[in-house]
Amino acid sequence: MPLREHLLELRKRLFLAACGLVLGAVGGWLLFDPVFEALQEPLLNAAAAREATAAVNFGGLATAFDMRVKVSLFLGAIVTSPWWLYQLWAFVTPGLTRRERLFAVGFVLAAVPLFLSGSYLAWTTMPTAVRVLTDFIPPDSTNLVDAQTYLSFVMRFILAFGVAFVLPVIMVCLNLAGLVRAATWGHGWRWAVLLAFVFAAVMTPTPDAVTMIVMALPICGLYFLALGVCLLHDRRVDRKRLAEGLPRLDGSVPGEGLTTS
Repeated sequence: MPLREHLLELRKRLFLAACGLVLGAVGGWLLFDPVFEALQEPLLNAAAAREATAAVNFGGLATAFDMRVKVSLFLGAIVTSPWWLYQLWAFVTPGLTRRERLFAVGFVLAAVPLFLSGSYLAWTTMPTAVRVLTDFIPPDSTNLVDAQTYLSFVMRFILAFGVAFVLPVIMVCLNLAGLVRAATWGHGWRWAVLLAFVFAAVMTPTPDAVTMIVMALPICGLYFLALGVCLLHDRRVDRKRLAEGLPRLDGSVPGEGLTTS
């Protein structure tokens, strides 16, 4: 596909994804009150456990409105995840054939549960992170937490792990589409593990190593699971091409380099 058409396709997919996000944000706007209470609950519970005082503070006149917009977009991103994940795959493989459309459906069916699982894992570890950070509040003190800083941190934390859990699905789909061989993913497994732990260390604000490991291990496990699926697919394709007398997808020919006496 020429560069101009590729850019037009990108604009189209971004526009469609944005339209879905806006519609989801409308529903998020209506659900702001209960979601806001749930988001600030870890902070209030952690402070109450230490008999300290902590509260989410709206420091500006328009801060409350700005925060409502951000939370609405956050909810819209989660609710409409099937839609924008499909747009991502449709951009990666434009002009989908019938076989690739089946891949797109499979991509969405696999990516959405993983995205929600990653978001849920981040949500379950959030109280621990908040509790560790609130332990530094001195006795008889009040911690007025800036609303935008706190809620932006919570939402970024949840969305980041949701997206991280989707990356192995993208690996498999690119392999099934014939764009990336399993050997390519396999050669970089050390970097993948390193990046998973660095990502977990950066995104988890707690100083303990246990939380970092708990967050990094599922990402590594999904990476190696995706690598295994890619290897099985490549072997099946290579056997089929061998039976048809064709070279492998990487260009090598079975038995090449062997000499006969």
